[in-house]
Amino acid sequence: MAELDAAVALVLLLSIAGGLVRVLRGPTPADRMLATQLIGTTGAGIVLLLAERDGLDAARDVALVLVLLAAMATLAFLRGGWLAVPPIPGEREGEREREDRA
Repeated sequence: MAELDAAVALVLLLSIAGGLVRVLRGPTPADRMLATQLIGTTGAGIVLLLAERDGLDAARDVALVLVLLAAMATLAFLRGGWLAVPPIPGEREGEREREDRA
């Protein structure tokens, strides 16, 4: 069973490493945000793995908080990040705002 836990932890750590590469390289803010979401949920998976292995009930709560923080970060990005996106070339000024209100 310890070998299985080690293998799962290694896969999760490789997933985090891939997410860190995407955060650093981009190319768009949306790519970086999705990679941050991946890191948050994978980190929660690692905490859950450790909680199950060591029998730590409090660690399950920590994993839940990590998932909630990752979700809140995504919501904050959507509320604030996309409002600062420059207009699409060829789009008339104010056209996007009218579509958002409808």
